[in-house]
Amino acid sequence: MRIGIIFGGQSREREISFAGGRTVYDNLNKNIFTTVPIFIDSLGQFILLDWQYIYKGTIRDFYPPFDFLPNSEHGFQVYIESLGNLSKEERETIIQKVGKKIEPADLKELIDFAFLALHGPYGEDGAIQGILDWNNIPYSGSGILPSSIGINKHIQKKLLAQANFKGPKYTIYQKSDWLTGADPADLLKTFEAAVGFPFVVKAPSQGSSIGISVVSERNPDKLRLALNRSFFLQEITAEEWNKKSSSEKVKWVATLTDIREGIGMPVNDVLNGKLFYHPEELLQHLDTKLKTTDRILLESLDNEEEIIIESFIAGAEFSCIVIQDEQGKPVALPPTGIVKGNDFFDYRSKYLPGMSRKVTPIDIPAQQVELIRSECCRLYSALQFNVYARIDGFISAEGEVILNDPNTTSGMMPSSFFFHQAAEIGLNPSQFLTYIIRTSLQERIKEGKRSLKNKQLLQSLDLAIAEQKNSSKEKIRIAVVMGGYSSERHISVESGRNIFEKLSSSTKYAPIPVFLTGSDEQHRLFVLPINILLKDNADDIREKVIDFKGHHPILVQIAKETEAITNRYVSNAIRDPKEISYKELSDMVDGVFIALHGRPGEDGSMQKYLEQFHLPYNGSGIESSQITINKFETNRILRENGISVANHRMVYQKEWNELGEKLLTEIESGFVYPIIAKPSDDGCSSAVKKIKTRDELRAYIRLMFGEEEIQGSKSSEILQLKYKEEFPQKNYFLIEDLVSQGKAKHFLEVTGGLMTRFNGAGEVEYEIFEPSEALANGDVLSLEEKFLAGEGQNITPARYTSNKADYEKVASEVRSTLKKVAKILNIQGYARIDAFVRVFEDNTSETIIIEVNSLPGMTPATCIFHQTAINGYKPYDFIDNILNFGIQREKKKLASI
Repeated sequence: MRIGIIFGGQSREREISFAGGRTVYDNLNKNIFTTVPIFIDSLGQFILLDWQYIYKGTIRDFYPPFDFLPNSEHGFQVYIESLGNLSKEERETIIQKVGKKIEPADLKELIDFAFLALHGPYGEDGAIQGILDWNNIPYSGSGILPSSIGINKHIQKKLLAQANFKGPKYTIYQKSDWLTGADPADLLKTFEAAVGFPFVVKAPSQGSSIGISVVSERNPDKLRLALNRSFFLQEITAEEWNKKSSSEKVKWVATLTDIREGIGMPVNDVLNGKLFYHPEELLQHLDTKLKTTDRILLESLDNEEEIIIESFIAGAEFSCIVIQDEQGKPVALPPTGIVKGNDFFDYRSKYLPGMSRKVTPIDIPAQQVELIRSECCRLYSALQFNVYARIDGFISAEGEVILNDPNTTSGMMPSSFFFHQAAEIGLNPSQFLTYIIRTSLQERIKEGKRSLKNKQLLQSLDLAIAEQKNSSKEKIRIAVVMGGYSSERHISVESGRNIFEKLSSSTKYAPIPVFLTGSDEQHRLFVLPINILLKDNADDIREKVIDFKGHHPILVQIAKETEAITNRYVSNAIRDPKEISYKELSDMVDGVFIALHGRPGEDGSMQKYLEQFHLPYNGSGIESSQITINKFETNRILRENGISVANHRMVYQKEWNELGEKLLTEIESGFVYPIIAKPSDDGCSSAVKKIKTRDELRAYIRLMFGEEEIQGSKSSEILQLKYKEEFPQKNYFLIEDLVSQGKAKHFLEVTGGLMTRFNGAGEVEYEIFEPSEALANGDVLSLEEKFLAGEGQNITPARYTSNKADYEKVASEVRSTLKKVAKILNIQGYARIDAFVRVFEDNTSETIIIEVNSLPGMTPATCIFHQTAINGYKPYDFIDNILNFGIQREKKKLASI
């Protein structure tokens, strides 16, 4: 069956939709389905997307293509709407660079079924459902009516009240009233009288907590900000603007243009009646106009005319996925409790691992869990939802359930509620997606449109599902080992899940998820059932496997209720976590994919155990891994072999204890601020800081050597550590010169991937991919920017020079240096090498190596997949090649014994 995955779209949630579409594309069962990526751009154009662009980190990394972008002095990245009023011919020329423009009427020739991964307006509101209905294409999820209800929070509130659901007090406030100059101090009193205090200000037609604020202080300025946020207005006064430095002004405009945190582009200057498409135009306008005008009010072209003011709900927050059983009746999956770091479950809390915590089932008495489930099912029926829905709400201390903001679709990131709760009944992501497609076909049949065709599709699908479940075909058993105990353990879990899911949907491999925890002295290995694999982060998984006490009674009950669903798709599922030894692991599997980052994994320690039992594995061998984990030793070896590296030195706790402040003076005698400080033997980006002053250096030392707490201390404040930022504590670290542009005409940071294979003579050959140019929002690239969808901005291939004739010369020099580094360090399998590149006036270049990662991150958004795509490898192909190399290497070793 040809499944068209429809993703992207015109809403502010287009990046999450893009990442979710990629998840669906990767996880659909390759034995049953053919995937067809249908990308909708932010102008509403349908594009049959070339597959390699699916693996870009963000939409702006590939669309519009860089050839069509105007020069941006300040490096602003934009969506296609910032190119202005393009002609039809210009739009089609842009599309041809990434795929083929299609019309909705063309879809019936390309696909049999549409899987909708769109979010927000145009995706969840019935618009796309109507287009598909008109063109006789069955699709996933709810139909037109429930979708249009599900997107509009105002209509929902009216319908829920009519159906006797409890809800918060609310009032509606018009933008026209706000723009006439209403006094925020008076509004505070008005809103408090209407709904109480504190209260929530929310945009009624958005998703993912976009345009929502909690007003918890009686502060008129805070209310002004909240109202502007929900109306998608941005106000700036001349006094505020002119106090900013040039870099602060650029950052302000960049934040404004971010569709997740700002109002996006284009914008209308409300007071001056002028439209701005590009951030550079806007920046220039602000600089000019705010010299003669007191304030500027900017308005998004996609805004809200009325917003909701509602009372703040005190209680435990939850989210519950409701699906349909085999008879079409709603069944609530185990509701998940949300433990937040902020007042409300905002965009970043939803999609960044470790920012919040998901507890399934929610930790409340069983009868209250059942009350949540029954109320969610009642709402599902009352609003006539189909197939599945995500229903959010609160339960008060008194046990009162208040349902809020039901959604007819859900985020489809790998760790989303959508997959997280389905795993509790035993369905892995691939199986759950198959369930959604099958159940959606049943719903479309009920609607009486093209019923015969849909019945034929359903019959074919059922045959394929049964054949798949009962297949006796032998597959290669691969343990995917993830987790660990380093500061990168959460990213390791993201990588491991991604590898597991890609192998699960393949026709060749049978992956087994294995979680590693413990210490350098004792590795503890646990085979994971799917529900624990999809817990929120590494710490949640560790807690579940170390302290496993059997299954929660609610989970047992729901599993029983959904047996008919699960049994259709699953056979021989692992139910309980099980601790195993390396010897037992060797008896279970044919090979290992190490998805660990930092120590252990990249240091050769796990490889020692695997080699004892002749288990093939991915990545470099023991000796090479022991070198590359040590940044100081790596730099030393590379420098001795003529490779450019930064000037560096180690700093030891013993020195600090003996010398105190004198150590700072000693360091300053050999280095000039700003400098880079980082752990010398941990993975990338953890605790990597640009140190600009002695105070910051002292703070770094105190945190690294454990003299102060990581969270909430004076030193963490000086270093501006983010909420829950990982910061390993060790008794030594590395200091390096900050590599700068120098006399180069162009300077950029790149990250380059590589892969190895054996040639006919049995020798290792290197394939060096085109590096990506990495763009950091802060002083250094964060973990989120490197590995999480929608966070980082990576341009592949890197832009060494604007002159295309000179490009290959520089690109060839960079690839040559990376290959030399790989050979010097005896890297095998694959790796990622980070570097700075200086390009000079004569188009010669210098590549300065930052670090080498022998087991690079393999999350869905990591830029190594962008690079392999250029060389024709889909992520699965790349993973397959890595595993094949490890298997061949072990066979060669055994043959030589």
